[in-house]
Amino acid sequence: MEDVAAAVRITENDTDTSRSLTASTVKRKSDSLRDVKPKKKKKPKVSRPPRLGYTVEQGEDMLLIISNTNQYDNIWRPNLKGRNKNKNIKGKTEVIQTKKKKKKVFPRKKKLLITKAVLQPPLNQESKDSFHTWGQSLPMEVLVNIFDMVVHQDGALPFLCRVARVCQLWNAASASPTLWRSVSMGYCWLEPGKTQLPKTELKIRNTVNWLAHNRFSQLRDFSLNHWKRNVDHVVEVLSQCCPHLHSLKLSYCTGVTAKAFQSLAESSSCRSLKTINVQYSEIQVDGFVIFLENYGSQIREILFTHGPKNDRLLTAISRGCCPELQLLEINTKLDSGYCQLPICIQALQNGCPKLKTFRMLNVIPVPKMTRKGSSCTSGFPLLEELCMATTAVSFMTDQDLTKILYNSTKLRVLDLRGCSRITATGLSTLPCEELECLYWGLYFNRNVTVSLSKKGLHLLSQKWSSTLKELDLANQLFSEEDMEIAMGHLAQDTGAEGTLCSLNISGTKITMPALRLIIGQSTALKYLNLTSCRHLPRGLKKLYRGLEEIHQLLEIL
Repeated sequence: MEDVAAAVRITENDTDTSRSLTASTVKRKSDSLRDVKPKKKKKPKVSRPPRLGYTVEQGEDMLLIISNTNQYDNIWRPNLKGRNKNKNIKGKTEVIQTKKKKKKVFPRKKKLLITKAVLQPPLNQESKDSFHTWGQSLPMEVLVNIFDMVVHQDGALPFLCRVARVCQLWNAASASPTLWRSVSMGYCWLEPGKTQLPKTELKIRNTVNWLAHNRFSQLRDFSLNHWKRNVDHVVEVLSQCCPHLHSLKLSYCTGVTAKAFQSLAESSSCRSLKTINVQYSEIQVDGFVIFLENYGSQIREILFTHGPKNDRLLTAISRGCCPELQLLEINTKLDSGYCQLPICIQALQNGCPKLKTFRMLNVIPVPKMTRKGSSCTSGFPLLEELCMATTAVSFMTDQDLTKILYNSTKLRVLDLRGCSRITATGLSTLPCEELECLYWGLYFNRNVTVSLSKKGLHLLSQKWSSTLKELDLANQLFSEEDMEIAMGHLAQDTGAEGTLCSLNISGTKITMPALRLIIGQSTALKYLNLTSCRHLPRGLKKLYRGLEEIHQLLEIL
């Protein structure tokens, strides 16, 4: 029994020790569990749409688009994540790329920009193609008409050469011969003051040759401006390739020798040449005179600049080498000073009986008699325009003017600006009864005072009151009474054909009653110059253009 009791005690001690051990272990485990935090479960990532950079709010009759971006946001910042980095190791030629475990990288939220393409609905592919090819689907006739409008306004060159490079259709349309009938070629290959290189000169010649052979088949009017070299070559090529050349103009050109006029004479394809304009160009006069003596019968218009050697041209024309001449213009530069032109009016009347337009611009004619002494001529029976305007003092008298116009009954335009010695009585004796434009103002480029007072203005207004459309009496010293009587005659005849449209009376002694009379009766007056009129109030002395300004002036008067 003692043994059993001892065994029971041993087992109880063992159980107590085991319980104590289990309790301690459980206590340690509980303490350790208290120290460890529980892991949170990962939430599944949800992809969200990018935030728009704008908001749309609807008003009464419009949509308001408000941007959410600010000045610190950079919507074009590149995404640097996920790039492979290259490491260069010294002593090795191979590049080792470090491969890392690819992680799922979500794109950065970019803010959108608002453009017209976002707001508008997308176009179909067919509409896009038709939008880009509209120029290639136009009919050839429509495209040629459009090009013709541009050529009429801006010229053939360089417009046609540029549009020819757009597409095949535009190239074919720009090559139409009807678009190349009038060509003006300026000097655009070289800057002023520099010399030409041999390659540049060859390129110029090749360009002119190609245009003449491929584009100038129907050329009528050709103008060459500011060329210093290769002028003879251009004229020679034109004479060979342009059978319909009607007008040739050489303006501000140098180096025009007799070879150019010889090529015109030798070419049988230039028999239709009617107009030659060599104003402000340095030409060899002998070659031009030889050309006029041989082929001057086909020339209708000649324009040249007066110079020390160009007098022989006028002498050759007066001898009768151009019997069909209808227009003759002789001019000089405005800053050339006092320029006299010795001219025999009787010889010119005999040599050019069909002359219709005779202009001497800034040239003072000095009449001279013929050697034979015969002054019996038929005058200019077909003359319609006579211009002797100058900025210097002209010594033309009434007798000189009568010798020129004694048989010119068809005269329409008479320009005597600067002719201070011409009187109103001399003008009233002219045979022309239907004069439309009379320019008689005094415009001097130097301090020239004309103190002689004139009379008889009413004779002119009474004679041409029913036909005058433009009248210029600037700085003419007629009295107040003459001005009132003359304006009264002009105001009486207000027919549809003889209505006064332009009136320049600046610097005259026009008065308020005379001005009120002419403005009230001339209903078609569109131009009125009252500057420097001392007999008018200060607020009225100005230039008036248009019917509205003139009607306002009438209300003030």
